[in-house]
This record gives sequence, C-alpha cells and structure tokens, in this order.
Amino acid sequence: MNNKIVVLGAGFAGLQLARRLRKSHFDVTLIDQYNFHQFQPLFYQVATGRLEPSSISFPLRKIFQKQENIHVRVATVEHVDWEANQVVTESCRFDYDFLVIATGCVTNFFGNKNIEQYAFPMKATIEAIALRNRILLNFEDALGAENNELDGLMNMVIAGGGPTGVELAGALIELKKNILPKDYPDMDFSRLNIYLLEGSPVLLAPMSKDSQQKSQDYLLKMGVHVWTNALIDDYDGKLVKTKDGRTIRTNNLIWTAGVTGAVPNGIPKESLVRGNRIVVDAYHKVQGLKNVFAIGDISYMETPDWPKGHPQLANVAINQAKNLAQNLILQSNNTAPHLFSYKNPGSMATVGKRKAVVDLPKLHFHGLGAWLVWMFLHLMLILSVKNKLIIFINWAISYVTNDTTLRLILLPSKKQVDIAVERDWLDENHTEKSCKV
Repeated sequence: MNNKIVVLGAGFAGLQLARRLRKSHFDVTLIDQYNFHQFQPLFYQVATGRLEPSSISFPLRKIFQKQENIHVRVATVEHVDWEANQVVTESCRFDYDFLVIATGCVTNFFGNKNIEQYAFPMKATIEAIALRNRILLNFEDALGAENNELDGLMNMVIAGGGPTGVELAGALIELKKNILPKDYPDMDFSRLNIYLLEGSPVLLAPMSKDSQQKSQDYLLKMGVHVWTNALIDDYDGKLVKTKDGRTIRTNNLIWTAGVTGAVPNGIPKESLVRGNRIVVDAYHKVQGLKNVFAIGDISYMETPDWPKGHPQLANVAINQAKNLAQNLILQSNNTAPHLFSYKNPGSMATVGKRKAVVDLPKLHFHGLGAWLVWMFLHLMLILSVKNKLIIFINWAISYVTNDTTLRLILLPSKKQVDIAVERDWLDENHTEKSCKV
C-alpha cells in the first residue's frame, strides 16, 4: 500500500511539494480552505485595480489534472490528532503516514481588537477584492460627501513599511496622480492623502541601507506621507492614534504591519517559537512529533547561516518544498535524506513605475533596471503561461497609457452571502466521518 501524505496548505510551499510528488508512489492529499493557489506578492495590484484576481489565482484541480495520486480537498482544518495520525476537518478525518504543515501565516493584529475589527488586511485574494471595493467606493461616496466627511474618505493610511506596504503606497499614489483625475474630473484630489506608517526607524528593514533610503526618497518625492517610528496605538474606524500622540482621521486603515503563523490546533506549544512558527530540524521534521514536517512561512529552522531562522519569503518556501519532496522519496528508498541549505539570492521591492530597489549578495541597485528585474522575476514565478501573458499585457498597457480598465466594484450578491452563511452553519453542525481519497 502506498504511504499517505497529507499536506495542509496550498501556498508556495504546499503546492510545490505536491507538484514534486505527483509522479511518485505516494498518495498525496492536499487540503486548503480555498480551491485555488494565490500569488500573494501581487495582491496589492488586485487591490488597486491593476490586475484581476483570476490573473494571480490558479485552480488547484486544474493544476493536478490527470495526476491520480494527488487528491485536492477544500476544507478547514480543526485540529491535528498526531497520536492517531489523523487530520480532523469540519466534516471528516484524514489518515496520514506523513503530515506536512504548510499553512503559512495570517495577519497579526498584535491583540488589538479594534484594529482587527476596523482595519483592512491583505493576506488573501478575497481580502484584496474587499479592499479594492472599499477604495473605489470611497471616491463614489466622496462625490456627495459633506466637507467635514472628506478627510475620513480621502485619507488612506497604510500600516507597515515592509515590501507590501511600500508597494501599495506607491500604487495608490500613482492611482491618485494618473488615473483618478480622469475618472472623476469634478473632484479635487489634492485632498487625497496617502500615509505610510512604520513602527521602526526605517522602511524595508531587512534590506540594505541604500535600498531603505532610496525607497523612502522615492515615496516622499511621489507625495506619500511617510511616518517612521510611528507605532499605531489604536483605531476606532474613524481615527488612527499613534503611541507618540499623533492622529490621522481616516475611514481606511490598511494593515500590513505583521504576520503570525497559522498553526493548526493540536501542535504542542513546546514546538512553537516567537511569531507562532513551528520549530523544525534541518530535515524539516517538527520538534517532538513523529512523521510530521513543516515548511514555508510556518516553519522555523535555525542553521549556522540562519541562526534566527529563514526569512518568510516565497523563494525559501519553494526551496524547502523541493528538499522535503526529495527527502521523502529518499526515505522511502531507505536512503539518507539531505540537510536543507539556503543561500539568499537577494531581495527586492517596487515603489512605482520605473522605480524599484534590488539587493543582491554583492550588489545593490535601483531605478529602471531594478524595476525590470522585479517584473521579470515575478512573472517567472507565475504558474501558467496564460497568466504570465495576461499579466504582461496588463502591465504593458498600464505602462504606455498610465491607466487600467479593471476598476470594477463587485460586491457580493445576497445569494453569495447566503452561501457563506450556509457554510458557516454547516461548520457548526457537522457530522464527522472518515474521508476516502
């Protein structure tokens, strides 16, 4: 009988692992709450109407067509019963011989319930769509708003000066300059302000000092209000308050300020470290558990080159998945597995048209060249040729015209809401059973 592998999460790590095992003798079940893979680095372009969600989302069943040993299941994991070697979802149990946790991260609100309630996160395609709707509806509302309501509508605050925050700030300021005045010729966009708030002294903290300074210079020159050393204390849906007493009136707080591991219930607390990450050894095996592995953003592995763990990046996740897939195959053949080794190829962030910063191991550069490198490498990570072509065409049109045609407000219908409610009801009133794959 083939060994059963259950993979939790279809992000970069989980998807890469399943793809590497699709011609193996293993029986693989890939479980995710969505039926598609999401390309997270371009969520901000969905939120600002530059790309459609379908351009960066890939149906899992399409990816694994004709792969008889790969089984896709759309479900929410309730907990892992590691003593019984079972994964328990809302409706059934999945047996496993090997379990791979690749659940990634979720937004970290640092325990602030007000921010969690009122801010807009951007860690999923549906959240990027919700943010796009909110941004576009703001301008529709502003057309008929009273003067004293405009600040709330026209101030947009981004919390977090990492790559996502920097890229989103650049996209929003370009939207203000190049597109919105054409769509709303009777509106005064001098009142539209983009704020980027970062709690540390610099933007893009993991990058070089040159890239940190250049990215900030780009944003300031473009018109973004950059506040460093600005830790947000609270937000009530109308007013952002920082710990040093500054305030911004806004209905729009976009939260990109942190992530925390999406750890399934049942994983022992002794196996977790700061950031809610799961401790693994150099072979990706979870500390203290048998036949359980973790890869991608959820995993924490200390090595001589990375004494504080690897960065939570797509490239790390993909390489960990490749190594684990190889090791599982080697292990099944009674061959010694390989230690994971990772060399940092560099990091990058785009700020706007012809503006980006790139850090390579021995070289730092910015400007047009960096921007072209950023675009090329992101296109190469897109799964399908069709999607690569669609994104390239959209980018080319946007480059030439300084415009896009994707600013659609798509709110859920009553039936869509009913379906969501129904699924929640089923989650609370399920009957557990064993699942056949």
